[in-house]
Amino acid sequence: MIDDLDLKKLDNQDKAELRKLLHAVGEVGFLTVSNTGLTGDQVRHVIAAYHDFFHLPVAEKQIVDMAATGSNRGWGAPQSEQVDPAANPDFKEVFDCGFELPENNAYADKGLSVYAPNLWPKNPQGFQSTIREYYSDACAVAMRVLRAIAVTLGRDETSFDRAFDTPMALLRGNFYPQRPTWAGDRDFGIGAHTDYGCLTLLATDGSSGLEVRMPDNSWQPVSADPGTFIINFGEMLEFWTSGQVKATQHRVIGGAQERISVPLFFNPSYDTNVAPPQSGKTISAGQHLTRRYNETYVHLQAT
Repeated sequence: MIDDLDLKKLDNQDKAELRKLLHAVGEVGFLTVSNTGLTGDQVRHVIAAYHDFFHLPVAEKQIVDMAATGSNRGWGAPQSEQVDPAANPDFKEVFDCGFELPENNAYADKGLSVYAPNLWPKNPQGFQSTIREYYSDACAVAMRVLRAIAVTLGRDETSFDRAFDTPMALLRGNFYPQRPTWAGDRDFGIGAHTDYGCLTLLATDGSSGLEVRMPDNSWQPVSADPGTFIINFGEMLEFWTSGQVKATQHRVIGGAQERISVPLFFNPSYDTNVAPPQSGKTISAGQHLTRRYNETYVHLQAT
């Protein structure tokens, strides 16, 4: 079962809600959360902005094509990612933006795949301001969830905070068209994968499509109306917590209707050591993400 949690109760360290969270992070790796302060209308406004962008002519989207920059900022065309090496490249489109480094920041030389200038289209009107405002709001919600996770794992509430002063946080719009008539067994909107980073906060338009691999190995559909968020965890948080938090496979096969989802991949600063505590090892968050991005983005695979 995928638990639904109330973020305000988690903020207040409600014991029953924290017990549900402990089960969700350790046994399933997925949950939904409501009462975040982000309303359904706010999410619908963001999804509408992505909808208008994805329905622009291809030539206009190509002006901000990430394949021309060597980064993961801007538009990614269909089949520009391959999350499952055993499957064909994913048939979805994406639009990525991320944290904007202050001038002369020490992380400026860490590589275009984790810190890069954002590419903003001229159209649709108001797109940049809408997405940037949501990026800030979503990061704040994700941090609150991490604080609740810290508490339920017996850590200090703010134990993760200092690792996110310069986050490698990536906000994405996913556009899943109708499943193509040519699609076969190795074609997916997005193939089966675990996320690479820390915590994913996913807003959706309410359409079905996302499937989660449950502990019994069955695939369970999960959906959420705008204003309720789906949360899952990546490889980085799994080893950062010595396996107390589970990274779970998920996929989108694609169906008869198009679908838009908006994940925030909330990841710590580049130099954060995300190795298991007391392991004596060092795992750079930035190096881990860079390696995984280079494996996934088709235009970076040669690197």
